[in-house]
Amino acid sequence: MTFTGDTPSNAPASLRYGAGPGRWVLFATVLGTGMAFIDGTVVTIALPRMGAGLNADTSGLQWVVNAYVLTLAAFILLGGSLGDRFGRRRVFMVGIGLFAAASLLCGVAPNIATLIGARALQGVGGALLTPGSLAILQSSFAPADRTRAIGAWSGLAGVAGAIGPFVGGWLVEVGSWRLIFLINLPVALVVLLVAGRHVPESVNNEAAHRRLDWAGTLLGTIGLAGLTHGLTAWSVRGPTDPLVFSSLLIGGAGMVAFVVTEARSTHPMLPLSLFRSRTFSAVNVVTFAIYGALACVFFFVVINLQVVSRFSPLAAGLGLLPLTVLMLLLSARAGALSSRIGPRIPMAAGPLICALALVLLSRIGADTSYFGSVFPAVVVLGLGLSLTVAPLTSTALAAAQDRNAGLASGVNNAVARTAGLLAIAVMPLISGLGDTLTNPATLGPAYRTSMLICAGLMTAAAVVAVLTIPSSYAAIRQRTDDEPPVEADELSPVRMHCSLGAPPLHPSRAVK
Repeated sequence: MTFTGDTPSNAPASLRYGAGPGRWVLFATVLGTGMAFIDGTVVTIALPRMGAGLNADTSGLQWVVNAYVLTLAAFILLGGSLGDRFGRRRVFMVGIGLFAAASLLCGVAPNIATLIGARALQGVGGALLTPGSLAILQSSFAPADRTRAIGAWSGLAGVAGAIGPFVGGWLVEVGSWRLIFLINLPVALVVLLVAGRHVPESVNNEAAHRRLDWAGTLLGTIGLAGLTHGLTAWSVRGPTDPLVFSSLLIGGAGMVAFVVTEARSTHPMLPLSLFRSRTFSAVNVVTFAIYGALACVFFFVVINLQVVSRFSPLAAGLGLLPLTVLMLLLSARAGALSSRIGPRIPMAAGPLICALALVLLSRIGADTSYFGSVFPAVVVLGLGLSLTVAPLTSTALAAAQDRNAGLASGVNNAVARTAGLLAIAVMPLISGLGDTLTNPATLGPAYRTSMLICAGLMTAAAVVAVLTIPSSYAAIRQRTDDEPPVEADELSPVRMHCSLGAPPLHPSRAVK
């Protein structure tokens, strides 16, 4: 049994887990999102080689990372709505195709400007395929089999994230940094062939009549782009430079216009009424601090290991592997623990453990050995994150009414990505990095300063959690049930495994 383009868009969800058609759908979604996950983890490993090969300075390499995160954060809320309206398989395949085309452009980029533009295009593709992949599982599998299918996707996607640093480091070491992008082409081709033949199409008929918030998406993109560009250029040009000043002015104006537009819109991408919940606002403050710190950790650690500690790209890529393994093994158990004792204690203890890990990571220098210094710090960080991510996401979902759980998780995910975007833009400025990431003399001190600042952010997150997060999910739900409903379009019903880049997307409460 196969599904082709002639399959009715309103076909019932009837695929069974373990049956042939279900396996094909699971294969396509895992491979597609795995491609994006792996690409997201390996780019930082290749930055020193990119900088040398393209003669790029610090700001250029920052934008290699930030261009992708910018468009992903700006369009991911819209991506789910597009799938609902125009067909989840169709939008997923468009996202795969766009991601592949952008990967080709990245792989052949003759200069840093072309690479940055291609990375921004990759982010748009990622914003289309990421929510679409699991919306396909949700809408295709029979209700009795959805949990098993999504659980399998979660585990396999986690494996993809774990092997990404190994594959990426090996490609950079034995070949070229360009291979980490070009390898996406055959993978994308397989996904498109399988999806076109075996994945059923589905649409949300109610969503088809809703208006899309293009104005909010555009203004949010302009605001984030302006702020990111201004903060990135500040460290090189100084605050009085006209380009820096104008970028920050445009960015600030864009964000103000975004807030005004969302407040007045009848179909906002980001309903501001969600933030009437004190708990929801607080958990997003915690999310912003934690994921801003994490983004800097993943940006700086693998670069510092290569430039200052003289690790090979492969060894640097594998350096953080225990973190992913621990999260895969322990996140579900941490979620169960938070169900018993409430979210406040895990959300306070987890970031404090992470802060300790970052103090340990700040000691990595020229004479560092992996098992003597790096491994213990990474293990401690993995334990802290495993304790933090599940209750953080559960609290964000519990702080929204059931009908808006998908929207709440999408907002929480976007907040995390925005935090990473702005943190990577501003950290080189406040750490005194200068205009190069490949000089050990300047990178070493800036790296230490960055890790200590990130430890401070983790500590601040723990303090906010202690002061604002209720001690039980029952108290959160009671507050939520007393609030007026939020009238807004909802995201596609999608789930995501505990990711290092942002909290998981999930359509329903994690705690009942």
